[in-house]
Amino acid sequence: MKYAVVTFGCRVNQADSLEIEGELRAMGAVGAPAAEADLVVVNTCSVTAAADQGARQTIRRVARDNPAAHIVVTGCYATRAPGDLASLPQVARIVPNTRKDDLVRDLARDWNMTTAERFAGGDGPCGSRLQPGVAGRTALTLRVQTGCDERCSYCIIPSTRGTGRSKPLGMIREAVRRAADAGYREVAITGVHLGSYGRDLADGTSLLSLARELARWPGDMLFRLSSLEPMDCSRELVDLVAASPRLAPHFHLPLQHAADEMLAAMRRPYALATYRALVDTIRERMPHASIGSDVIVGFPGETDRHAAALVDYLETSPLTHVHVFPYSHRPGTEASGFDGAPPSPVVRTRGAAVRAISERLARAFRTSQAGTVRRALVVDDGTAAVTDNYLRVSLEAPRRRNEWIDVTIS
Repeated sequence: MKYAVVTFGCRVNQADSLEIEGELRAMGAVGAPAAEADLVVVNTCSVTAAADQGARQTIRRVARDNPAAHIVVTGCYATRAPGDLASLPQVARIVPNTRKDDLVRDLARDWNMTTAERFAGGDGPCGSRLQPGVAGRTALTLRVQTGCDERCSYCIIPSTRGTGRSKPLGMIREAVRRAADAGYREVAITGVHLGSYGRDLADGTSLLSLARELARWPGDMLFRLSSLEPMDCSRELVDLVAASPRLAPHFHLPLQHAADEMLAAMRRPYALATYRALVDTIRERMPHASIGSDVIVGFPGETDRHAAALVDYLETSPLTHVHVFPYSHRPGTEASGFDGAPPSPVVRTRGAAVRAISERLARAFRTSQAGTVRRALVVDDGTAAVTDNYLRVSLEAPRRRNEWIDVTIS
């Protein structure tokens, strides 16, 4: 059995896809390009209309290039609008997020006996463990939480991922141990609303207690916390990252907008002053830290004044890179009923202005790190590495993939 997994969207989807790959390999399946695979799993995103369109185009392309492929579609688009996908060519199964963890088990059980026997190969070429390099990734992305109880007015994710659900701390501890045994040296900790980790467990577990556990990890492992909402990034967490060599000095803190009126319309539970104080504190504690963010341009009601407020803040912020998202109308969200969306040409102009600022911020951060020595993990073919503070650097001479090295930034 040859398989391919095509992934759209966030780190949570990436982590889900890695788990699917691990289960397929444990059952004897072998990875292959989508054009040659017997089974193609398409793990979709639905955060924007463009993500939906990209998934549909990919499914059609796979069907055209590989007429024998058995296509299984899962993820947020499959959960939000399964009818959009059911009529696409060669789609044999649509799996909502609530059944994603059982996807491989259901395939093995429900397919005909010949296919099930091919699946049930026991220890496959990689046994029951993923190894560095699977899916082209040297670091492991580990999902510790899914779902979200926040209600941002523009976001469809609570309805596609459900309420917040956390994995017990002992289960995460075991997953990290298995990752270390498999040879991983870096693990990215991710969740749909990572900052809410543990709240549903009702045993006192929290993101801070998880981070403390990881900070004490005895092996030579680096843990990178994925995207955190600003209200969930406490001073205690910042201090822990600053003090621990096990926790990467890398933060991703979505701002979404710098005009308080826009933040209120988006139902974001903070004001710019709170966000500003947080990232200024991080920069003060860790001058070398990478601090990324997300912003939305063109939200309904955004005026030239609001757009100027966003530009003014970003220009002088300590952020190191910004992902820019034009507002995307999502049926079923509160914002879908809002009036006053700016015209598309205006949105494109505002987005281009923010992207230009992001490029300047990234260049300034790289320049500020010149001459410093950072620990880095060798990735890809051995000619590049990613530092603990999230700089991708080219190496003067190839090194072994998945090796820790010290690099001098030039």
